[in-house]
Amino acid sequence: MNTHAQSLADLHAQVWALLAPLTDPEIPVITLQELGILRDVRGAADALEVVITPTYSGCPAMGQIEDDVQVALTSQGIKAKVVTQLAPVWTTDWMSQEAKDKLRAYGIAPPHACAAPAHNLVQFAARALPQPAVACPQCQSENTTETSHFGSTACKAMYKCLDCMEPFDYFKPY
Repeated sequence: MNTHAQSLADLHAQVWALLAPLTDPEIPVITLQELGILRDVRGAADALEVVITPTYSGCPAMGQIEDDVQVALTSQGIKAKVVTQLAPVWTTDWMSQEAKDKLRAYGIAPPHACAAPAHNLVQFAARALPQPAVACPQCQSENTTETSHFGSTACKAMYKCLDCMEPFDYFKPY
């Protein structure tokens, strides 16, 4: 690898390491990397870009996420443009297993596998497949029920465990 390519690879690695501790503003126990929002670091030092993808197109946290990325970079003297990329569409399948484990420990039921294949994101009610039971993050019982399709944020549904009677959010699969 030539010196320029090595220095570019080192810069990208430095940016990834710098952004690694940044957490989601709505779920502070998981990082942007673990959630799959932080997608790419690309370009050279004079045209560096950090690519982020929202969990859904109206996600209100994206402004804060962009600001957090910019602050982390500028605090280290790194100039970069934060690019919001909508395609490919974010999917819960991009979440790491570590993120799902952290969600469960935080009291949020992690998503099951994506609701629709990546190539067919539109799913009609008549063709919807039955979803597996959502396990309570408190007692692990699958004797749960959805009480509201929208929870504390639009990407989560509100559930209640019928065994321990605790309410909890379920991160909906997308």
